[in-house]
Amino acid sequence: MGAGTEPDGSSRSDEEWERFLRESVAGAADAPKEPSARARDVAKRLRAEPDRGLEGWRSYTPARPKRRTGWYVVGLLASLVLLVVALAPGRIVDLFAGADSPPLAAETARPTQAPPAEAAQRPTMEEPFRGSPAASWASGAAGITVPKAEAVGWMSAAEVERALARSRDFLVASGLDRGVLRGERPEKAIALINPHQKDVQALLKTAFRTPSEKNDPLLLFSRFQPSRTHLVGDVVKTRGRLTYREGERGALQVTADVTFVYPVTRADAGGDDEIVRTIVRRELVLSWDDPDKVITEPGTFSIVSYKYDMTNGGCGAPTGYFTPPFGTDRRADEAGTQVDPYDRSAPVGRGESSGDECGRATRS
Repeated sequence: MGAGTEPDGSSRSDEEWERFLRESVAGAADAPKEPSARARDVAKRLRAEPDRGLEGWRSYTPARPKRRTGWYVVGLLASLVLLVVALAPGRIVDLFAGADSPPLAAETARPTQAPPAEAAQRPTMEEPFRGSPAASWASGAAGITVPKAEAVGWMSAAEVERALARSRDFLVASGLDRGVLRGERPEKAIALINPHQKDVQALLKTAFRTPSEKNDPLLLFSRFQPSRTHLVGDVVKTRGRLTYREGERGALQVTADVTFVYPVTRADAGGDDEIVRTIVRRELVLSWDDPDKVITEPGTFSIVSYKYDMTNGGCGAPTGYFTPPFGTDRRADEAGTQVDPYDRSAPVGRGESSGDECGRATRS
């Protein structure tokens, strides 16, 4: 056999041997065990060429075959979604409803109409505001709009700003403080009231010991009896605003109009998860008096008037606490005047002398 001759007598060109050797190095199955002298010469020449060296062949990695996994993943996800919809269709509706219901913008003026009706949905321990307009309201103090401060009467703009902040502090301390909501005495709120205002001090002196229609702590404070009622979760929804103008003797007169929504359940509920929403709308007019004209203490205000509308808070004799009706007790409230507790387009209707009227919520 010659240098370019194969066992079968055939011959190969240099190009064929070059291809054959490349396949041999890569592990071709038909590589000869003992290449000819010509093959050895070609291999030696290829190793001498830097751009075509055998190391380049060894480092080559064939492309991996593409795996069509995208459609499998999509199909799997679609199957899971269908399974969830079948098992919990209500939860899917809630998720999409929440996505389409962004939080309301802050209230800066009295609305012209009641909020639209919500889809009838039962509240749960995880979602106690479900199915009510309050679901899109802000939480706690964030729902109380404070206007920009300008100089009024005897106060500079900076002093008005502080007075507005303290006015909101009173609303927080009287209607949002967790201890007060559990029946504790509202010491922080009381500390903001002018101690020289005799009529209000008389109310505070007797209201917590012997509550009555005239001297009822609920006229100013929100309280629940912990042995009877428990708040659901840590959130109270609010919506409202502060406004101000110049009052008598150059005083800064601040008006607060705020609705509070308290989700509650009975203290001895056990496995019962019935949730009632007690809804209270308060209107307070506060006077930050000029100390040169009125006897007052620094950092305190006098109360000009107080009104509130309440639904789902009880219709019996005053106890000093809201008493939400549960179960069959709710039928006793059906004789009251119908009121939409979420409608803030009309003035607050209940005042100091109208505590004998119990409002029945058209929706809660």
